Amino acid sequence: MMLHNRVRRLSVILAASAVFAFSSPAFSQDVTEAHLKAARAAVTAIHATDPFDNILPQAAAALESQLIQKNPDMQELIAKTINEKALALASRRADLEKEAALAYAKVFSEKELNDIATFYSSDSGKKLLDSGPAVTRDLVKAADIWQNGLARDLAQQVGETLAAAAKAKAPAAPADAAAPANGAAPADGSAPADDTQN
Repeated sequence: MMLHNRVRRLSVILAASAVFAFSSPAFSQDVTEAHLKAARAAVTAIHATDPFDNILPQAAAALESQLIQKNPDMQELIAKTINEKALALASRRADLEKEAALAYAKVFSEKELNDIATFYSSDSGKKLLDSGPAVTRDLVKAADIWQNGLARDLAQQVGETLAAAAKAKAPAAPADAAAPANGAAPADGSAPADDTQN
């Protein structure tokens, strides 16, 4: 999974946990305006709330599809009404930005947030956000190849060691214990028995 997605997932978790944190009035009072401003800058710099951009459009599209299926004769009115109401609700995105900022402010100091915003607003930080997923994909591929090679070599080396141990443990067959083949001279040099006699 990609670095960018990990950062975004972290922000989702933090934003969700912020709801619980806000139930404590002491927490709200502890966050200064400067701290909150730094948190907003960090949230913006890392695009923490970007994964939520499609929530309202998707909800609107799903509702429109559902209502048109039930009332096909009202398709035009349904589409117009949903668009109007969705646009009116779009301003509530600011609430999410505030929640995200408070969540980050709870975890990071004002200085840390300023550092985060500064880095991710820099060319290097922007490149990390943009190229991080591709780099992570390449890293995962390389790790898969490395893991497969490691597992193969481990299995081969262990197999060789176990085979050598099993060979060393096997008892050697004594040379004189083998019976002579039919018609072959016995080991003491006497003539072989004649099988044709009764």
